Amino acid sequence: MACKTDRIDARVLAELSWRDLVPAIWLPDPTIRRERELARFRLHLVRHRTSLKNRVHATLITFGTPCPVSDLFGHAGRELLDRLAIPDPWRRPVDASLALIDDLELQIAQLTVELRRLGADHRYVPLLVTVPGVGWVIAFTIASEIGDIGRFASPTKLCGYTGLCPKVKQSGDTDRRGPISKHGPKYLRWALFEVALHACTHPLYRERYERTKKRLGRQRGPKVAQIDLSRKITEAIWHMLTRNQPFAPAGAPFV
Repeated sequence: MACKTDRIDARVLAELSWRDLVPAIWLPDPTIRRERELARFRLHLVRHRTSLKNRVHATLITFGTPCPVSDLFGHAGRELLDRLAIPDPWRRPVDASLALIDDLELQIAQLTVELRRLGADHRYVPLLVTVPGVGWVIAFTIASEIGDIGRFASPTKLCGYTGLCPKVKQSGDTDRRGPISKHGPKYLRWALFEVALHACTHPLYRERYERTKKRLGRQRGPKVAQIDLSRKITEAIWHMLTRNQPFAPAGAPFV
């Protein structure tokens, strides 16, 4: 092509780099990478455990067996599973699933203890647990995925990093908005979704969540309201970590 711009682009990039106008890429240090791996592996094990539990429930549904206990994998639930006359070959997968669930429970408990030990010395975790709907594991996951809050100049930058912002396609007079971009770490989005799922019943966020859900209808309302609440909580997290202050509602004094 006669209008190739590779040489021009290379010259412009070299000029910007020479004048220190190209922002540096932030890379997590080995400590942050270790924290992320521990939190992500725990989530991986929890998902495996959930999959095995769903398989056992599906087996009971196959034979039309009711589940009168609240926790099928607690003490009363295990006694119920032992008494049930499930024929082969369905019995073997149930027994194997229960054994794997017990092993996963032990490994998840060990990882949880390690996360609590590491989180006790983390400067962000004590602040994050003051947010409605945030527990120790979620707080540790959010802290490890964010890394250094100083690399985000504004709450908008942090929201963009989470991938919770809608896609924007602009060309000339066309301006289209799509679903969320899902850029950035998926584990951070999962943690923020979990926080929003619990915070939607909190007095501070219940009205906003219900208003958004009602405005968008029964089909899209709950999901969009949860995403909107996730972004709102993300903005609050940026202010908390930047100011090194615990969570407080707008207008309330910080403790």
